[in-house]
Amino acid sequence: MDVSEPASISSGIAARYATAVFGIAKEEKALDKLESGIDDLSAALDESAELKDLISSPVYTREAQGKAIMAVAAKMGLAPVLTNTLGLMASKRRLFALPQLIAHLREMIAAEKGEVTAEVTSAIELTPAQASELAATLKSQIGSDVKIKSTVDESLIGGLVVKVGSKMVDTSIRSKLNSLQNAMKEVG
Repeated sequence: MDVSEPASISSGIAARYATAVFGIAKEEKALDKLESGIDDLSAALDESAELKDLISSPVYTREAQGKAIMAVAAKMGLAPVLTNTLGLMASKRRLFALPQLIAHLREMIAAEKGEVTAEVTSAIELTPAQASELAATLKSQIGSDVKIKSTVDESLIGGLVVKVGSKMVDTSIRSKLNSLQNAMKEVG
C-alpha cells in the first residue's frame, strides 16, 4: 500500500478548490478578506478538536457536516466565496481536504502579493522586534517581502533554523554540537 496516495489525493482536491476560490476572490477584489478568513479558519482548526473531528470523521452525515460548517463560517464572518466552498466541500464529503485547501490558498495569496514565507524555528519565542529584524534581513537577501512563520523547539538550545523555499540555514547550537561530535568521532 502506498501511504502517500491519500495525501496526494487530498492535495489534488484541495488544489482544485483553491484555484477556484482564489480566482473568484481575485475577480471580486476580496483577497484581503479571503486571507483573514483562512487565517481565522486555520486558527480554529488548530484550537478546536471538535472542528478537526467534524471535518475528518466519516461518522457525520453530509447534512450534519454541511450545517455545522456553515454555522461555523457564519459565526466567523467568512467571505461568501469561502463559505460557499465549505458548503460545497461538505456536500461532496471533501472537508477532510480543508487543511490542504488553507495551505494552497496561503501560497497563492503570498505569490500574488510577492511574498515569501520563511519558516523559522527557534529555541525561544521570537519577539516582534526580532521577527521584523529577521524579515528585513531576509528581504535584503531574497529581494521579496518575507512573512515569518515561527515555531519554538527548545531542543535547539539556542540559535535559529530558517527555511525559505528549498534553502535552509541552521545556526542552532544543537546543530553545532552535532557537528563537533562528528568531528570528534573522526579524530578518534
